[in-house]
Amino acid sequence: MRRTTLLLAALSLLVAVAPASAPAARVPDLPDVDARAAVHAVGGCELFPADNPWNRRIDDRPVWRRSRAIVGTQAAGHALHLDLGTTEDYYGIPVNVVEEDQPLLPLRFGVDGEDYRDESDRGPVFVPADAAIEGGSATDPDPAEGDRHVLTVRRGTCDLIELYAAERVRDSSGDVVAWRVAAAARWDLSSSRLRPAGWTSADAAGLPILPGLLSYDEAASGRITHALRFTLPSARNAYTWPARHCGPSANTSADLPAYGLRFRLPRSFPASRYTGAARAIVVAMKRYGLVYADQGSAMYVTGTADPRWADALDQFRARPLDGRALQVVKPWRRIVRC
Repeated sequence: MRRTTLLLAALSLLVAVAPASAPAARVPDLPDVDARAAVHAVGGCELFPADNPWNRRIDDRPVWRRSRAIVGTQAAGHALHLDLGTTEDYYGIPVNVVEEDQPLLPLRFGVDGEDYRDESDRGPVFVPADAAIEGGSATDPDPAEGDRHVLTVRRGTCDLIELYAAERVRDSSGDVVAWRVAAAARWDLSSSRLRPAGWTSADAAGLPILPGLLSYDEAASGRITHALRFTLPSARNAYTWPARHCGPSANTSADLPAYGLRFRLPRSFPASRYTGAARAIVVAMKRYGLVYADQGSAMYVTGTADPRWADALDQFRARPLDGRALQVVKPWRRIVRC
């Protein structure tokens, strides 16, 4: 699921820490901040400012003129799938939290023929030697395939490092002495800035992964206050704000989604069909929507593993939510073609 796989005008943009030389872009007509909503936090760190696009409601955005065509190409006919688990410790995308004094490890680039060092932030990194890797488990912490994302939040400084295609580098004694990756991105969680135009991240769209993940505790509270990360099989060779990177194919069809497009359920969708955490997910899809962040299986919404997800998973199996119900909202900025 990857590459083969405003206050308004005064604030800078989206989601990441770009190099000092990268100018912050000006953001047009974002919807109003929901003053009642608390920003989701991990490790005592809020996941970006309240006016960050991930944390903004889109239920008042107009439907885009290309919505029906885009939904019809890949989302329609596919049921919402929660890409998280209940039994494997690290099924889903795990999140690591470390203290401010976490020792740093070197960062090396180039995994399985993929090397995005020219679009990556460099090491050393505060990722611990025993960090959980996506696709791993307690009995097999080093998966041999898959996206192998590693997400780590550092307390105190409230910064985030995200790795793609991560592998532990061991010395002759078996000790972890570095991390090897295809791509790496750092994010200042107190800032809303974009990566440089054209840069990827640990996610294909050049976006952070963490603010779009589902967590059980947040869903069980009945109030998810951010957009959700999701995947579809094919991307247009284009992106729109707040994404910064194009899909890998040369397909320029306007009926394919560009990275960064926001999808949502309409207000009329009957959330009352669901209860508990499942209902909170449906309501979030109506208020905050879904961000197209990477290529992968159709209608996969990612999150962290937790055995308590069982009821929500059962509800979506019993009452499938077909992607044909989605709408694509009008982009805030133009589509950038690559």
